[in-house]
Amino acid sequence: MALSWRSWIANEGGKHIILVVWLGANTWLFWRTFILYYSSPQYYYLHKMLGLGLCISRASASVLNLNSSLVLLPMCRSMLTCLRGSHKLMSRKGRRLMDKSKTFHMACGVAICVFSAVHVSAHLVNALSFSVRYSEEFPSLNVARHRGEDPRIIILTTVPGVTGVLLVLILFLMFTASSYCIRVSSYEIFWYTHNLFIVFYVVLLVHAIGGALKYQTNVDTHPPGCFRPNRTDPKTGSSAHPEQEPVLGASELPVGGDGFNSICKEEARFQAHFPETWLWVSGPLCLYCAERLYRYVRSSTPVTIVSVVSHPCNVIEVRMVKNSFKARPGQYIVLNCPSVSSLEGHPFTLTACPTERKATFGIHLRVVGDWTERFTELLLPDPSMDSEILPIVNQRRYPKLYIDGPFGSPSEEVFNYEVSLCVAGGIGVTPFASVLNALLDEWQRYKLRRIYFIWVCRELQSFYWFADLLCALHQKLWQDNRPDYFNIQLYLSNAEGLQNMSEERYRALSSRLLIGRPRWKLLFEEIGKANKHKRVGVFCCGPKGISKTLHKLCNSNRFFGTTFEYNKESFS
Repeated sequence: MALSWRSWIANEGGKHIILVVWLGANTWLFWRTFILYYSSPQYYYLHKMLGLGLCISRASASVLNLNSSLVLLPMCRSMLTCLRGSHKLMSRKGRRLMDKSKTFHMACGVAICVFSAVHVSAHLVNALSFSVRYSEEFPSLNVARHRGEDPRIIILTTVPGVTGVLLVLILFLMFTASSYCIRVSSYEIFWYTHNLFIVFYVVLLVHAIGGALKYQTNVDTHPPGCFRPNRTDPKTGSSAHPEQEPVLGASELPVGGDGFNSICKEEARFQAHFPETWLWVSGPLCLYCAERLYRYVRSSTPVTIVSVVSHPCNVIEVRMVKNSFKARPGQYIVLNCPSVSSLEGHPFTLTACPTERKATFGIHLRVVGDWTERFTELLLPDPSMDSEILPIVNQRRYPKLYIDGPFGSPSEEVFNYEVSLCVAGGIGVTPFASVLNALLDEWQRYKLRRIYFIWVCRELQSFYWFADLLCALHQKLWQDNRPDYFNIQLYLSNAEGLQNMSEERYRALSSRLLIGRPRWKLLFEEIGKANKHKRVGVFCCGPKGISKTLHKLCNSNRFFGTTFEYNKESFS
């Protein structure tokens, strides 16, 4: 499967440009700060005491400031959703880059962890240096109280030291709980530990005002290394003479420093830096807090549950209504049920959006995990309903339910291509359900002129989730004389026994049901041949195996001059 540079640039070019810019900014900031503390005259005496530990600790701190501010921006979901919905402000390429917001958030998080390790290591060396190289000459420059003080005492009795230990503990909890295995096995642990970011930023701002490292404020009247004729030797108590002044090599002189050729006019004075961390993080932090406040107010009114439907294979459909709620096809919401967990929220794609003709909207959720199991018990207390093949509507008194959103997703872009290929695996069909519902209402209003819909399931009964929707759209397009608009292919990966959808009303689906897995390369060739020299939007929501294969095919040699642009569904 040969790589096509043109296809690769269409799919990967934008995110790699962002990656290079981000890496360049981190590298430049690290190097600039390192050189500043290594060669600047105002840090001469501090650098003489701490050595490279000073340069590395400050350089890594600058990188941490940058990433601590950037890591919040991808999590401003409402802002990104607003930008995604404005086609005048954002091009399609720009909107596609927003799909990588979660990846960028993770990259910034990893950078914070890596440079935190570098920062901590450098400061451990600095604590040792403060103890061993205690300066009798410049007492105000010291952090240690006396020469030879235990570095552990220095760390545990200073504001930067104590807050630094707390920051390391918080980062360790957040980083380990963010691993894939924990997110899959126990999402609750990930959710609660990740919300420690509030404590993290509070402690970070306190950490920055510690003032352990100081710079010289009177370099003009006291050039670094200048001769002080009235200085008293702290060891002997006698006055220093010119010949007693230590002679340092050129490497120990600051760049541009000529202090050894002059006499000090006054004693060196030192001052702690004005904390800069708040300058970096205050803007993004205020923006994020404002968004969270807006989302809290918006989600404070509970929704009204209209109906709950039990579908085959442990899937529940919830239909709701809420005043002034608007959403676009492909978007998702975050569900909160206080009866299950007062703080915990879970994202679910909208399978039906409110329109001018109907105010209800709905989601389909698969019962997997503690939260969904408890939520389902509250909605459908009778477990026998799960065994029914056809949906059953159960009217009863439902628990309070709150929603946050809607939020944007890659599936919104389906309508912005002339040709789109939608590939779903199992319950991954949900992002495309709202798209198909929108086409059923009024397909003529969109730019989309052809849609290929591929759905792969392990169990035949899974196709019944949206069988009526698929048949209704297929029938409507036949009536409108556009049978080529909607191309359906259903694949049943579990080939045990002879299986088919025998119901008469599902005849259109039965003829399009295939046993086995799709032959992806052949499928791309057929689509490329039918849509020569066009851009085809490829949308995937399903297992990693399918996603990886589609991604490779989109970056491979173009089929009949057709460019396939890859879009993967991912909740933020």
